[in-house]
Amino acid sequence: MNDLIEIRWHGRGGQGAKTASLLLADAAFNTGKYIQGFPEYGPERMGAPITAYNRISTKPITIHSNIYEPDYVVVVDDTLLESVDVTAGLKKTGAIVINTTKDSEYLKKQLKGYEGKIYKIDARKISMETLGKYFPNTPMLAAIVKVSKVMTDEEFLNDMQGSFKHKFAKKPEVIDGNMKALEMALKEVEEV
Repeated sequence: MNDLIEIRWHGRGGQGAKTASLLLADAAFNTGKYIQGFPEYGPERMGAPITAYNRISTKPITIHSNIYEPDYVVVVDDTLLESVDVTAGLKKTGAIVINTTKDSEYLKKQLKGYEGKIYKIDARKISMETLGKYFPNTPMLAAIVKVSKVMTDEEFLNDMQGSFKHKFAKKPEVIDGNMKALEMALKEVEEV
């Protein structure tokens, strides 16, 4: 892992991008890393575009601003590709991870010549199969962990098991589905 990895999340209000960025921060912290996980607030409402951020480092983080040149970008809703410049500032040495079923031609066109790596995953299919509802943030969280390698799959799954037990203490029946979603996503994220 580099000394500092910066991740920018693009989603819509209600899709869980903010929650996923905070879960990633917690998981990275629990593996001994320094972290930041925060949303960019404005007049957000259900369905409106939102942005969230992560900084993960092996050393103390002294930067306290939004992320303008991320190493990785996560796009939770592929309709944002047509309205938001998701690759703005994205480093060519990094990657973008998109929740989509669209083909590579469409993605490359929408990403306006981005030269870094492009990954995709069908978070809708995974969440419907494992959770019975559309919660794209859980599969997208696993996908960015896999692509960025901020921690091993094993560290990630162990931490998330504990996190879900705490978060869903009053709804333990959803823990297995969420864990299955993470495991499936780690296997199904693919480079375009």
